[in-house]
Amino acid sequence: MQAIQTKFTFEKELQEIQKEIGNTSLKRFPYLESKNGSKVYAKLEWENLGGSVKARPAFAIIKDALQKGLLQNKTLLDASSGNTGIAYGSICHQLGIPVSLCLPENASAERIEILQELGVEIIYTSRFESTDGAQLKAQELVHEHPEKYFYADQYRNENNWKAHYETTAHEIWEQTQGRITHFSNALGSTGTFIGTSRKLKELNNSIQLIALQPDSALHGMEGWKHLETAIVPTIYDPTVADEVQSISTEEAYELIHLIKKEEGILISPSAAANLAAAQKIAKENSNACVVTTLADNADKYSEVIKFIFNEQ
Repeated sequence: MQAIQTKFTFEKELQEIQKEIGNTSLKRFPYLESKNGSKVYAKLEWENLGGSVKARPAFAIIKDALQKGLLQNKTLLDASSGNTGIAYGSICHQLGIPVSLCLPENASAERIEILQELGVEIIYTSRFESTDGAQLKAQELVHEHPEKYFYADQYRNENNWKAHYETTAHEIWEQTQGRITHFSNALGSTGTFIGTSRKLKELNNSIQLIALQPDSALHGMEGWKHLETAIVPTIYDPTVADEVQSISTEEAYELIHLIKKEEGILISPSAAANLAAAQKIAKENSNACVVTTLADNADKYSEVIKFIFNEQ
């Protein structure tokens, strides 16, 4: 459905949607802690609208575009591994704005089903090119049909990192009562790490910021980027991180088992990888307060979870 937008008329609708975004829980994981006084925490971002951390930047991108009239009589177009697309779809479905998404063809069946239920047009791209290929396809489409699409471009859009600068960082600061000493997080679109880190550093310059990436270009953490071999997002600022660490897919898969045993819940490989890094940092630093985010649980990863548990 093509909505007719002649002016910014969505204030009330956006206010209602915003109530479903942010203020997520901060959960402690004591069994990941060493006996050195350090603590491990994670923000449960699957509590957001659409079940993902991507609801924050997606909302900020859409709100800004509406206020500037950039979505007038246009379809929102972007590239995604799935989570941002679901956030776009969830928000735009309520606003009557059409969405087209360039998506790698190996995205999970659950993600595809959710996107289809939200009425998102899916344009499949090569599984071998990850989100890089999806970005190139989106750029091609907007070049060919500028009158049809508003290209949200999450990898370049400043509203991506600003959403976390304005919300996620403040929530972490308040929930830890200012005791946070380390923030670690994956690099994908890089918005979560860059935005949260910038604000945390302003709140306390001694907080250590650790960016995470997979240890190789071939990995099992959906949405993560191996920056040495990928298209680096324009919003990424390499000067923000105090350190960059690599995490293996095997480490993430092992932790999925531990979380299932201790909590009785399943989390995604990307979330498990964030926790694996937080565990390492806590072990290496006494009396630390280490915080990360968990982008999503395992609801969208049934095939991956089956593989992980069948392999053991």
